[in-house]
Amino acid sequence: MQQPEDRRATLADDVTPERLDRALARAFPDVSRARLQELIRTGQVTRNGTVVLDLSVKVGPGTELAVTIPTAIAPTPRGETQDLVVVYEDDDLIVIDKPAGLVVHPAPGHDSGTLVNGLIAHCGDSLSGIGGVRRPGIVHRLDKDTSGLLVVAKNDRAHKGLTEQFADHGRTGPLERVYRALVWGVPEPRVGTIDAFLARSIRNREKIAVVRGETGREAITHYHVEEALDATGLVALVRCELETGRTHQIRVHMSHRGHPLLGDAVYGSAFKTKASRLGDEARAALLSLGRQALHASVLGFAHPRTGETLHFESPLPPEMEALLAALRKKGATT
Repeated sequence: MQQPEDRRATLADDVTPERLDRALARAFPDVSRARLQELIRTGQVTRNGTVVLDLSVKVGPGTELAVTIPTAIAPTPRGETQDLVVVYEDDDLIVIDKPAGLVVHPAPGHDSGTLVNGLIAHCGDSLSGIGGVRRPGIVHRLDKDTSGLLVVAKNDRAHKGLTEQFADHGRTGPLERVYRALVWGVPEPRVGTIDAFLARSIRNREKIAVVRGETGREAITHYHVEEALDATGLVALVRCELETGRTHQIRVHMSHRGHPLLGDAVYGSAFKTKASRLGDEARAALLSLGRQALHASVLGFAHPRTGETLHFESPLPPEMEALLAALRKKGATT
């Protein structure tokens, strides 16, 4: 049986006193700060031989720190065999092309059949203990009904490195997240930026809303109209690049501008009657899609171990491609 790992470090004589969790993060950069904080809370950290439970206690020059990292326990979610579309995989991470309809992480009402269940079965013993549990590390998510590229960490070091890149929003690194969407109308100007804070709606807790001032979280979406799909300006194919990655960000931002996504029952319900103007073939294709027309098409980031820039692209899934083809055909006859 694998034994717990003991780590030790002595702070240099010239360091500036700082919080215990921050000092530990500097001393053990391959372990995430969140993991170290949990180890402090559970009595796994000592300062000069004495257990410390306070994350914010100050430590300074010459302090001897010791951390015991317990053996990773089995995951709570069960592993379930799935036909995952693996775009890339190594010892640190895995990139998946997620189909629409697949929930990323177990939650009330979705304790099985999720991407995490599939990843546990797929990765097996190659997973190491993220947060002390043998499970994949979810760095970012896609809505259940959004398809496309998703990167998942397989160990603490990769999780920490990827999380830092996503938190930085690519402002100082190569992180790139691009989506393609079909929206009602043609946004003007055709190239632009939507900068609008987002927060949970006070009217409907299932929805996200644009809020004034800084009462929400900063959210920035850069968009580019790739194609207006008919002469009447009914539908457009839009490329959206995330500068931030908030829940439902593209869906809310485009709806806020008056251009909700086709098939979006949450943020585009007021546009439902427009489907009657699509023509029989396109209307049938939209009904067959059965979800918001949004696909995570490009994902790029620096490998958390090697620093190499990785870049992946995913074509539109068949059901969204069929809708796009029907819309183009309808536009050609308008």
